Amino acid sequence: MKVWELKDAFGLENLTTGERPDPKPGAYDVVVAMRAASVNFRDLVIARGAFGPWVKVPLVPLSDGAGEVIAIGDKVTRVAVGDRVAPQFFQTWPGGPAAPEKFPGTLGGPIDGALFELMCVKEDGVARIPDHLSDIEAACLPCAALTAWSALMVEGTTGPGDTVLVQGTGGVALFAMQFAKMAGARVIISSSRDDKLARARQLGADETINYVETQDWDRVVKEMTDGEGCDHVVELAGGESVDRSVKATRIGGRISLIGVLTGAKAGVTLPLVVMRNLRMQGVTVGSRDAFEDMCRAMARHRIHPVIDRVFGFDDAPKAYEHLTSGHHFGKVCIRHS
Repeated sequence: MKVWELKDAFGLENLTTGERPDPKPGAYDVVVAMRAASVNFRDLVIARGAFGPWVKVPLVPLSDGAGEVIAIGDKVTRVAVGDRVAPQFFQTWPGGPAAPEKFPGTLGGPIDGALFELMCVKEDGVARIPDHLSDIEAACLPCAALTAWSALMVEGTTGPGDTVLVQGTGGVALFAMQFAKMAGARVIISSSRDDKLARARQLGADETINYVETQDWDRVVKEMTDGEGCDHVVELAGGESVDRSVKATRIGGRISLIGVLTGAKAGVTLPLVVMRNLRMQGVTVGSRDAFEDMCRAMARHRIHPVIDRVFGFDDAPKAYEHLTSGHHFGKVCIRHS
């Protein structure tokens, strides 16, 4: 079978095709014919060799994908041949709270990811995908969608009447907007481009802020909320943005720390965190149980991911390049077949 891999060294220029033997399932394994994958910012960081020393080459990249089960081991009971499934980001986190033993097994680094034609994983490491979604759409769920779901619905308590501030218009951001609207919340979304903000409004955003034109956007958020601040910030930028998120959040509100797009370190006005009784929660994707809850909600409300562009399997490096450009709105995907 054909794969894309970082074989001898990190760097997007070293992403090459290779051949590996077709997998045969062990007793508790499933073999998935991969139909699609999607690219996350995390995948760019890993490809550049900047994620951490525990991620090594050779490596088949990408954490998000979807496909069809074509073979199972004789002890498998969770899925059957013909099921449409998504391999889970955390192969070792079926449910319950986060714990050290559940975190090592992440797809796309340190273990091989979704750019296989055929992928073999344990039965506990896959989950069925909603029938109303295409393969391309389902390939957006394991990392990006589940991260947004975990922030708002698992770690958070988003509900009717809440105001949620979402940063950006990438995959996690737009899923957060969709889930917040599903819960009956008001959504403020920020971006550096007015055309992206206009598209976000068409998709349901209630208010928008251009953070380049309005650098003190925390003040604008306070004005939009009658001086109180928002209930929940989905913090995707990192760096200096975190302190403005603190200032934009109401007393007793929550900040979900997810992204480090503009910086891995942040100076935070700690007295404001204390005096406002804020909750700052790091969010790293989520469990398989949470994924299945999310899929049921998406099916019930007929939620579809926002797809920016789809590349062919042979053009996988171009998908990375497109995500690097920052021109995308929603998810950048790869079609395997």
